[in-house]
Amino acid sequence: MIIDFKAQAESLREELIAQRRDFHRYPELAFEEVRTAGIVANQLTQLGLEVQSGVGKTGVVGLLEGAHDGPTVLLRADMDALPIVEENEVEFASQTAGKMHACGHDGHTAIALGVARLLAPLRERMAGRVKFVFQPAEEIGKGAMAMIADGALANPRPDVTVGLHLWNSLPTGVVGIADGAVMSGASIFRLKVVGKGGHGAAPHLTIDPVVCASQIVLAFQTIISRSLDPLDHAVISVTYLRAGEAYNVIPQHAELRGTVRCFSLETQELLVRRMHETAEHIARGMGCMAELEIEHQTKPVINHASVGARLREVFQPIVGASGIDTSVRTMGSEDVSEFMSDIPGVYFFVGARDQTADAYYGHHHPRFSIDEAALPLGVALLSSAVASYVLTEG
Repeated sequence: MIIDFKAQAESLREELIAQRRDFHRYPELAFEEVRTAGIVANQLTQLGLEVQSGVGKTGVVGLLEGAHDGPTVLLRADMDALPIVEENEVEFASQTAGKMHACGHDGHTAIALGVARLLAPLRERMAGRVKFVFQPAEEIGKGAMAMIADGALANPRPDVTVGLHLWNSLPTGVVGIADGAVMSGASIFRLKVVGKGGHGAAPHLTIDPVVCASQIVLAFQTIISRSLDPLDHAVISVTYLRAGEAYNVIPQHAELRGTVRCFSLETQELLVRRMHETAEHIARGMGCMAELEIEHQTKPVINHASVGARLREVFQPIVGASGIDTSVRTMGSEDVSEFMSDIPGVYFFVGARDQTADAYYGHHHPRFSIDEAALPLGVALLSSAVASYVLTEG
């Protein structure tokens, strides 16, 4: 018997919307997802799953065991919100000052719970198991590693990983599922340039760290244009520059901060090396010292070709051939990459553009919104993806 997951997911539409709006009203930041995790654990327990709470501080793992042996599929959803003041005027707007679900994680959590509701009654037809991983702290790039450190990938170890991201720059009904790198690895950097302060009217008696830092900002951009293969992709963005407190004082030091994004660890290594060389040589040439610190937050998200081929075949009856886009990639980052580092998997994008909004506002904006029709579609896609690995034809 073939199961119509699209029809079953559509029957959950109102329930999914209500669940998503509840999570949206009460957003919780990284490692604070106590209420959300409690709801998740309670619902998974009611469905008969074996549930572990407090995995990676506030994460939840639910194991749905089939009646027969087979592969283990990890299905991952993130739960955390952002420190943003919401500007949407909707009845389910954030009730928590300074916090907002501005990236779709409220929808991800609702979708994953919907998948659990559809798959739990199918245990007797399952050859294998599904490990539902509800992750905290994606927005700071630390939740996946925290869960892995607490054993999320053990007992049993997954054979494949699947997950989705609601993507409001794509039209509803379109699925972005490309092979290879689809999201960048992310690093953050801090550069301190030390000079010699003095009076703004006598710059010749100083070593100006502001001018030096400015030269470094410009030179960092030439790393992308002149050190990187033009067919490769990367970003170096200086997002913070601070120096001095008074208009007539050349400060002792200046500080730069920013982010580095790229699609491979090899490119990351090249960028880091050239950033160190560029900062140190410019500083030395201008009589300053440069102290560069780089912290790697997430690895690139790399989709496995064989998993992608299987899922595109599964998704086509749901969205049609025209609804599958194999070109969607972003310099945004995601720590789902930690689950996918040595486990083949696919992380795909589900279009959720809100056509009723008066203007388009992207992810992490105070007026971010989604088309809630994407919720049942997400449930249908994820359920079908998992079923293709564990569901027998009985």
